[in-house]
Amino acid sequence: MSTKAKVAIIGSGNIGTDLMIKILRTSQELEIVAMVGVDAESDGLARAKRMGVATTHEGIDGLMAMPEWKDIAIVFDATSASAHATHSRVCREAGKVIVDLTPAAIGPFIVPAVNGESNIDQPNVNMVTCGGQATIPMVYAVSRVAPVHYAEIIASISSKSAGPGTRANIDEFTETTSQAIEQVGGAKKGKAIIVLNPAEPPMIMRDTVLTFSDDANEDDIRASVNEMVKEVQSYVPGYRLKQTVQFERYTEQNPLHIPDIGTLTGLKTSVFLEVEGAAHYLPSYAGNLDIMTSAALKTAEKIAVARQALGEV
Repeated sequence: MSTKAKVAIIGSGNIGTDLMIKILRTSQELEIVAMVGVDAESDGLARAKRMGVATTHEGIDGLMAMPEWKDIAIVFDATSASAHATHSRVCREAGKVIVDLTPAAIGPFIVPAVNGESNIDQPNVNMVTCGGQATIPMVYAVSRVAPVHYAEIIASISSKSAGPGTRANIDEFTETTSQAIEQVGGAKKGKAIIVLNPAEPPMIMRDTVLTFSDDANEDDIRASVNEMVKEVQSYVPGYRLKQTVQFERYTEQNPLHIPDIGTLTGLKTSVFLEVEGAAHYLPSYAGNLDIMTSAALKTAEKIAVARQALGEV
């Protein structure tokens, strides 16, 4: 008898399909038993059927009507922030844990490399955003060395890797990521920007992280950043620095002024990242999707292990 936790995915688009394939190919803790969509002709549902996963194109109502529903322990939501409120309520009432890959931010934020052991006992956990998963570890790496007063991240992704769900959630992306930069990354104030780049050939996900902190030893920050990169690489192998960490100092004689923030003195740290996808379902340039599905998989596996220890799986 399998001891794997049974899971379902709501959302048969790019993110949901990539996540399904990751679970089928790599997970030792999870067994996917249902794939849910709203388009009967979607490629995700067709692939699920070919791979032996039960499907429905009738959304959350269709999932609840499936015989698999009673045994499902964890539900991944890869739809939209607006739809997540309903999905969260249904799963909570049914006693299912929901791992949210939308920027709805109903449950607590989890970034595996930073707070992966926190909140895994909660009924709803939020995976922030692709930009958040890529950049918040770097903000945290600086903040554990010196207090960070302001952090700004710019996530640049190929427009080809931004599906309808991503495009519909741009506002939620910036708001949710900014909140998580503060709550998880440790910055006093956070700001997030997303850029959809139409370049051909498509560009690999690039991220710029700028932090303004108290003055600190550059070697200590550099070491903290490199250590954190290795931690993220343990579940996202294509995550890497594009160049060495850069530093600039600002003094009372030469301060830095940031609109809506004020005048700052101390150390500016610049981190430049690239995230290459594992190409399980989508091309390798779609690192923005890969880091989300990898982080969600890592989190759900921790939840499954914790529930099994309690005899709940």
